[in-house]
Amino acid sequence: MKKLKYYLSNGLLAALPAPLFRWYAKTLLAKRSQYDETYLTERVDYYCKLNSHFSLSEEALTRVSDFKKTGGSAYYYDLLKVIKCFPASAAFKYVNGDVIDVPSEPSFLKSRPIDGDNANSVLLKLNAVRHYFFVDNDIRYEDKKDMIVWRGTGFRPNRRTLLVKHFDNPRCNIGRVDTKDEDPQQLNYVTPSMTIAEQLQYKFILSLEGMDVATNLKWIMSSNSLCFTPKLRYETWFMEGKLEAGVHFVEVKDDFSDLDEKMDYYLANPEEAQAIIHNAQAWVAQFKDRQREQLISLMVAEKYFQQSEQIH
Repeated sequence: MKKLKYYLSNGLLAALPAPLFRWYAKTLLAKRSQYDETYLTERVDYYCKLNSHFSLSEEALTRVSDFKKTGGSAYYYDLLKVIKCFPASAAFKYVNGDVIDVPSEPSFLKSRPIDGDNANSVLLKLNAVRHYFFVDNDIRYEDKKDMIVWRGTGFRPNRRTLLVKHFDNPRCNIGRVDTKDEDPQQLNYVTPSMTIAEQLQYKFILSLEGMDVATNLKWIMSSNSLCFTPKLRYETWFMEGKLEAGVHFVEVKDDFSDLDEKMDYYLANPEEAQAIIHNAQAWVAQFKDRQREQLISLMVAEKYFQQSEQIH
């Protein structure tokens, strides 16, 4: 139902004339003084690290007036809602999908590597319908099972390692939900899928990156469960690169050899677990102000077009 509503509303939105988008953007950008401008600037500069003028080559260059759907619908609608607010002649570059590399020229995209020079990766809130679901009602942490849970596909090496090591661990309810694999042993780890509500019955929920970021990281951090994850390598609009281990989540080793140890520690220290959960929820809260999020998106694109000297 959520996705149906999203696609219907955005399909109608896309049909609106560009002058209406530009009027809306002008009105919203004029409200920036109503917010903490230091906070706004910090967010904008994090997403768009382009602090000097740049020019774009003609290869794969798109003008606002010519922007068409070239990938998934969610990526198209989410990008359209931002760039259609700027002059029809303004040009930009973008990359669809799960992005794990930094483009050679400044481009709008959903995800980027956390480490290294990622300035050419300009983050916008893309594919939001898939990645931005938050838990509103949850049972208390102390009422949850003293176990860890994970469900997902088993195609990535990190997931296969997890399954081999901990599928038979009585403290772990883990399993893969896809049913095709060249390795017959991996099919022994296939289990029924679980709803989010069912996973929220557990104190600890494991989050694993896939092609880029983990889809479940955001809803886990909005819940009363404790998020376990290996070192984060990719980030999106959620600013995963600013999250701190031991503050917003529990970091486990890439080979999951310390999973039991970390569970033991936080079961023995529930006040520390609750503090991390509180910090995670506070982090999530900043993304719930819809108008401010829209304003920041416009400011990111505005900076991109200003630094490419297309608007002033």
